[in-house]
This record gives sequence, C-alpha cells and structure tokens, in this order.
Amino acid sequence: MVQRYQSPVRVYKYPFELVMAAYEKRFPTCPQIPVFLGSEVLRESRSPDGAVHVVERSCRLRVDAPRLLRKIAGVEHVVFVQTNVLNWKERTLLIEAHNETFANRVVVNEHCSYTVHPENEDWTCFEQSASLDIRSFFGFENALEKIAMKQYTANVKRGKEVIEHYLNELISQGTSHIPRWTPAPVREEDARNQAGPRDPGSLEAHGPGSALGPALEAVSMDGDKLDADYIERCLGHLTPMQESCLIQLRHWLQETHKGKIPKDEHILRFLRARDFHLDKAREMLCQSLSWRKQHQVDLLLQTWQPPALLEEFYAGGWHYQDIDGRPLYILRLGQMDTKGLMKAVGEEVLLRHVLSVNEEGQKRCEGSTRQLGRPISSWTCLLDLEGLNMRHLWRPGVKALLRMIEVVEDNYPETLGRLLIVRAPRVFPVLWTLISPFINENTRRKFLIYSGSNYQGPGGLVDYLDREVIPDFLGGESVCNVPEGGLVPKSLYMMEEEQEHADQLWQWSETYHSASVLRGAPHEVAVEILEGESVITWDFDILRGDVVFSLYHAKKVPRPGAREPGTRASGQLIDKGWVLGRDYSRVEAPLVCREGESIQGSHVTRWPGVYLLQWQMHSPPGGVACSLPGVDDVLTALHSPGPKCKLLYYYEVLASEDFRGSMSSLESCTSGFSQLSATTSSSSSGQSHSSSLVSR
Repeated sequence: MVQRYQSPVRVYKYPFELVMAAYEKRFPTCPQIPVFLGSEVLRESRSPDGAVHVVERSCRLRVDAPRLLRKIAGVEHVVFVQTNVLNWKERTLLIEAHNETFANRVVVNEHCSYTVHPENEDWTCFEQSASLDIRSFFGFENALEKIAMKQYTANVKRGKEVIEHYLNELISQGTSHIPRWTPAPVREEDARNQAGPRDPGSLEAHGPGSALGPALEAVSMDGDKLDADYIERCLGHLTPMQESCLIQLRHWLQETHKGKIPKDEHILRFLRARDFHLDKAREMLCQSLSWRKQHQVDLLLQTWQPPALLEEFYAGGWHYQDIDGRPLYILRLGQMDTKGLMKAVGEEVLLRHVLSVNEEGQKRCEGSTRQLGRPISSWTCLLDLEGLNMRHLWRPGVKALLRMIEVVEDNYPETLGRLLIVRAPRVFPVLWTLISPFINENTRRKFLIYSGSNYQGPGGLVDYLDREVIPDFLGGESVCNVPEGGLVPKSLYMMEEEQEHADQLWQWSETYHSASVLRGAPHEVAVEILEGESVITWDFDILRGDVVFSLYHAKKVPRPGAREPGTRASGQLIDKGWVLGRDYSRVEAPLVCREGESIQGSHVTRWPGVYLLQWQMHSPPGGVACSLPGVDDVLTALHSPGPKCKLLYYYEVLASEDFRGSMSSLESCTSGFSQLSATTSSSSSGQSHSSSLVSR
C-alpha cells in the first residue's frame, strides 16, 4: 500500500531571494539535520540568460533504524537523488527527489516547492508532498514503514527550523536584502555557442516531458490550500502527518463531494475520532454527510423551534464558558421527566432537540475561537443527576437514549470536550453499565463523575469552572436560567389518534401504543412464545379511570390467527367459549391500577404458547372482576357514550439469557427486579416469576 504525505503551505515572512540564499547554505552538509551526511553535485546547468538554474545532487542519509534491521539490509546509509530547478525570473524553486538505494524494494518520491506568496510578494511559501511504496523488504515491511514515517515526520518538522536558522544567520551577518534577478545582456558569440547541442544534463532534459512535469502540477498554487499558520491559529497544533491527513481528506472532498464541503474544524473532528486513519475517517464523514443531507440538518438551527412544552420542561441550556473557554451546557437530568417528555412530544422531537443543541454547540465553538483568538473545537457539559431514580431507568427511555447517543457519536464526534457529572446517585452505576458500551472510548475518557458533594472544593468544579460561573443550585455564585424541569402532566401525553398527521408518529408508535378500555370490553394483547424460558416486560400509564391488569397463558392461539413470535394482536381476544383453567390459565394475579399510575413489570415464562396481557375496567367495590364479559356488559359498553379508561402501554419480549442485567432487572428497594434477574439465570427452578413497580 502506498503511503502519501501532503504538507500545508508554510509561510516564511521573507522575500524569495533571501530564502533561497538560506536554502543554499544547507549544502553540501547540514549539521542541523543529523541524518543528513552530505551531498555532491552530479550535474549542473543554466539557461542562456541565467534565469533558470538546474542542479542534480546525490544526497546521503544515515539509516536511523534498529541495528538488526541495518545488519539485514547491509547498509548504513541510503542515497537519494535530488533535482532542483530554480527559476529566478518566476521566483520558484521546484524540488524532486527519489531514492536510489533499494529502489527495487522501496520507492520514495518527494516533491517540494518554494514560491512567492500570492497575496504578499515579500513572503515565500513552501509546500511538500511525498509517497512511500514498500514492495518488499526482507519481511520487515511494517517495521520499515513505521520507521520511515517517523523519520520523515521529524525531518519535515525540522526543515522549517533549519531555513529559519540560516535566515537568522544571514541577517546577523548583515544580509537582509538580496535584489531580484534581472536579465543580463547576452553577447552575440555567447548566443552562437549556446545554440549547439546541449548536454543531456542541461535544462532541456528537464522540460515539460520530463519527470519534473508532475512536480510542476503538484505544487501549483491555488486559493483552496491550507496555510500552516492558519492551522495552528484556528485548528490547533497538529503533527505533520495529522496535517497531511487533513489536507488529503479536504482535497478529496473538494474533488468528489457535490455541494458545500464541511468546515475544516468539522473535517478534523472526524479524523480525530478515527485516530487520523484516513480511510476510516473518510467513510465515517461520508456517511454523516449523507445523513445530514437526508434529514436537512444544515438547516436545523434556522428551522427548528422547540415546542413550548419542551421549553418549559426540558431542563437544559447554555451557560457561559468553562475555564478553558469552551461553551458550557448545563443539563439537569435528575430534575427532568424524561418519561413524560417522551410520551408528550415523542422520541423524534427529543432527538431533533438534541441535534439542535449539538449544532448550536459547534456554532458557539466557532464564536469562542474568534473571541479568544485560539482554537476552541469542543464544548463542556455539566450534568446534574440529583433526583435521578428508577423512574428514569425504564426500557423505552433507555432505548431512546442509546439511539440518541449513537446518532451523536456518528455525526458529532469529538465535539464534547469534557463531561462533568455531579451528584450522581446510587442508581447511576446501573445506568452507566447500560450506556457506557455505546460510548466511544475517547469520549469516555472525558467523563468526570462526582457523587454526593464531592464536586465541591479542590479537585471539583472549581478546577474546571470559574467560581462566578458555577450555578447557584450547586452552591455557586451564578444565577442559572436553565429550566428546572418537573413532572409533565399526564394530560399532555399524546394519544395515537391525536398524532395521525404528525411526522414523528411512525417512530413514536413503535414505542408506545394507546388503548381505550370499555366496561365489559377489555383490551388484550397476545404474544406468542416459542421457547419455554423467555421474559415478557411491560410498561404502561393509566391516563383515565382505574383498570385491572392480568396476564394469561393459552394453549391455543386466539383470534385473529397465528402471528410471528413477539408480534402484537390486540383488542378483545379471549373467546367467550373458553373456560378458565381448561383453555387458558391466569399466570399473574390481578393488579388494580389507579388513574395516574405508571406500572413496570416482567414475567418469566415457563411454557411456550400464547400469553395475553389484559386490561379491563376496574369493578366498583363489591363487584367481582371477571375475565370474560357477559351479554349485559357488552350491551352496556356498546351504548356507552365513550371510553371510560385510557392507557399508554409498551411491552417487549426478551430471551432469558439477554434479560439478566437488562433494564427490567434493575435493583430497587421497592421492586423485585433484582430477584427476577437471579431467577432468569436459573433455568432449573421450573417456576414463573414476575414483578411490577408502581410509580406515582
């Protein structure tokens, strides 16, 4: 595989003629570059008017490699042939170099140029590109590639320092200006003498058809090239190889990407996310650009207006800057009713809001860079978890959270500079265990977690935030205007029929389903289980009225016929001719659920077959809850003016081996979830277990 390197444009703030004088002082030896052992001129020629000077040199470089590798190769130094074409009239120096040693095994080509700065004729630009193709090298190809790239990177970094050293030396010796070239008069006999046959090493040997042709094209200046000073000032310090990756990926986008290419800061984030592996970063960036185009993310900040409900109950917002100048975002997750928000606005709206926060974060980073005069490429998040409890740890919510993490990780890499997690409760390790595998390792290293009041004092927030920026609710001096969150009223929850024309319905309905329960007409959901030990989990909210929840097991499939395992059939399914105890059996005791309650629970199945989740209207005191409606009940229900009970429900079927450690097996002081986890891991118990957690 051919390794390529491309440097940014490096600028010397000196005239071209003075830089050339400094460059010539590098030869025949250069003590500032220890591996450069010396050089000798092989051929030299000048044009008749003296404007073009061609020099071909043989340069010896010491092999900076392990002794074993040098012994196997049988050489202590390698030879490169360098051809310089200096054009005083055009004020350009074009350099081409290639290796002679091991040329049949390793091919190194290098192209460099010194040219006049396009916007300031008293400055000089330098560019460099190279390629390395290791075809075979005694089985040490990978080792040689690493050594070569390391050495080359070091020499690139040293090259600018060497020129500046000789520039300073010239100036200290009194040479601060060299006049530009002017053509000298050519005598008639000199013109006749130079009109004869030329030496093969003369200037014509390096005409347009020679090997210098590609070099001339490769180093041509244009307005799209990156300047090294710009990189240092606006993007931060990069190694020469990192600069090369940025330039190559940017150039590839300019040639292939239709439409506006991303900003340099954005391209650099993807390179960092893939440790500057060019192909991986290019693939990740292309997927993200397609995603942005598909979802019109570039227009999000202009088009997105969060619903009033989000503005009131979403406990997050921007708040000044951290001690390093990064924009600071505060999220009071523990005070936020994530479950209520998801049921009130839907997962898609929450996702778009999270995306708008990330888009705004990038915009604020650019503003901080301009304001501070140094690169700010990421922002800081202060995550307050006070109030986090089991209500936040519910399967649909965590699944939505994992989806958002995945989208952000894929499309906003390296935008989070630091995550300060404060007042982490005892339940936090459970949440962390669930989500941490989905977070990139580089991102996880930026997390700082404080439990209790450990965030106060030295080593806490004061190490990352100025005291006048720390929010008042954390004992600081700054009044924080971030919404306090709170419970979302259940009256604001969405029903499916209310969302028929909403764009987010398809995603929202994949998570929750709404149901109306009439008197004498229960709502039932059938789930077919093929394996004996599986786990059915459920989560539902009673929006209106009181209901009784039960779980049944049937030996035969109820209407409307067979389904794929885990698919939903709903409505009233139990046939009125069925007999309890013969055709079906109750596997969960009835649970009375009051209006406003949220129920979570699970059941470990013992037998294969069809399981039916049933919600029926709660009978008044003294009444008997019957699983099958009578004729009078059905007639009453048909003449009823409307539904008496409403609920939102979600269920999921898990394999027993996947259930242990899942959201439904979380340990809680008010539920039997931890017992469930232990039960599912023991297949020899031969019993069915379940639990439900009621939260008000």
